[in-house]
Amino acid sequence: MAKLLPAKTKYRKVHKGRIRGRAKGCDTLAFGEFGLQSLGRGRLTAAQLEAARVAINRYLKRRGKLWVRVFPHKPVTKKPQETRQGKGKGPVEYWCAIVKPGTMVFEVSGSGSQAAREAMRRADGKLPFPCRFVSREELEQY
Repeated sequence: MAKLLPAKTKYRKVHKGRIRGRAKGCDTLAFGEFGLQSLGRGRLTAAQLEAARVAINRYLKRRGKLWVRVFPHKPVTKKPQETRQGKGKGPVEYWCAIVKPGTMVFEVSGSGSQAAREAMRRADGKLPFPCRFVSREELEQY
């Protein structure tokens, strides 16, 4: 399993930050016919993202094309268990992507509507926030 993390970063550790507001960009279908759009907010770890990607690919059996629209850029640190306070910030534990409501997480094209819906349902189970299935036809009606 290839671990998703940036090749190079300016700083090794970053502040925790807050996840407020709605997605500014990456909130419409840009590449595929069907997508998985987040309804909640949170941190999406590299492991969760990879598990969801594998679930989609396994169901679609490599038919069609899959786009992953988010990338885990943010390092999350953690101090070892049973360590006293002080002595600085802990080492990087994992990498995560910050996802806001409205962010398109995955997009798929080249498969049928029912197959894409089921693949996205399986991927939704791996993610830490609720998501909805969207299609290009639904979005063009509004």
